[in-house]
Amino acid sequence: MPSTSPLRVRTVSTEEHVSFLKSRRSASFLQTPAWAQVKPEWTPESIGWERDGTLVGVALVLNRQLPKVARYLAYLPEGPVIDWDTDDLGAWLDPMAAHLKARGAFGIRIGPPVVTRRWTAQQVKDGIADDATRSLLDVPPTERSTTGARVVSQLRALGWVPQSVSGGFAAGQPQYNFQVPLAGRTEDDVLAGMNQQWRRNIKKAAKAGVEVTTTRSGSDDLEAFHRLYVETAERDHFTPRPLSYFRTMVDALSAEDPDRIRVYTARHEGDLVASTIWIRVGTHTWYSYGASTTHKREVRGSNAVQWQMMRDSLAVGADVYDLRGITDTLDSDDPHLGLIQFKVGTGGEAVEYAGEWDLPLNRLVYKAFDVYMRRRG
Repeated sequence: MPSTSPLRVRTVSTEEHVSFLKSRRSASFLQTPAWAQVKPEWTPESIGWERDGTLVGVALVLNRQLPKVARYLAYLPEGPVIDWDTDDLGAWLDPMAAHLKARGAFGIRIGPPVVTRRWTAQQVKDGIADDATRSLLDVPPTERSTTGARVVSQLRALGWVPQSVSGGFAAGQPQYNFQVPLAGRTEDDVLAGMNQQWRRNIKKAAKAGVEVTTTRSGSDDLEAFHRLYVETAERDHFTPRPLSYFRTMVDALSAEDPDRIRVYTARHEGDLVASTIWIRVGTHTWYSYGASTTHKREVRGSNAVQWQMMRDSLAVGADVYDLRGITDTLDSDDPHLGLIQFKVGTGGEAVEYAGEWDLPLNRLVYKAFDVYMRRRG
């Protein structure tokens, strides 16, 4: 019979935090202590939930100070790492809120790592082809998660407010991701699930002699990735992160676990044609960043490097290969559609998470912060 002892929240050490994550099958890499080093503009704290002296949950809290005021927004990206399959979410979140309020938080933002709906690749493909379908939300899902529905219902009842990642606070994580399920599947199974174009491109890359290599650190490959990433940013009209950001990411995550992060490079006859960054926590792997060149696009380096990351994910026993965010749009005029189509070709599934939720602790200060962030963005 489960214990009914109350949960207590306290600051935990990095060692306790990492040790608890190792006991879980998976957790978001944004909830690892190492991630705090990648975000130096935030003040981090590791917290833990204890019951009867045993650690039963953890979280990385990133604190953002309100200008000129010693109060903070406490942000838990894709966290906390707790038992979300519960009928008493308040037993977990209420002591967390009390702890963070005592530490100076005027509000809390969480991102429950809980799936609410799923759609197959075929459903997404059909939705794109149908002019009357403009959004994933217009397509009936293949699965509606009872756990997800219960979490959303409880959050509303507890006074948490759902957030839109398109406005307000700019730290939002994607609510819609595209993932390739791997549990119980072989390489042949995953290949067979891809569309014909993806399989053809993987074969084309192999026939052309594209070579994919991997390093777990190594500044040379990281610098090569960044050069290609900057080229991609110019082509696709987004602002690239500096090389120092990626150096910090690789160094911090590698120090926490030597196989937490890898840099992949795809070369054809010595020319770099594609490069990516892969991250792993337990049985969950992610395609985190990617870059490619328009030169020699016909050798399909992007498909080759993605396929190698999937193969390596299978080799380490991953349950999920996560291609990260997509928008919910299926409109043929939307500029993001090409990225969605690329990911859909893997034969995976579109996944909706519960999204990000805020709990205002000091409503006056929280409102001032919200106004400040909206004016910035």
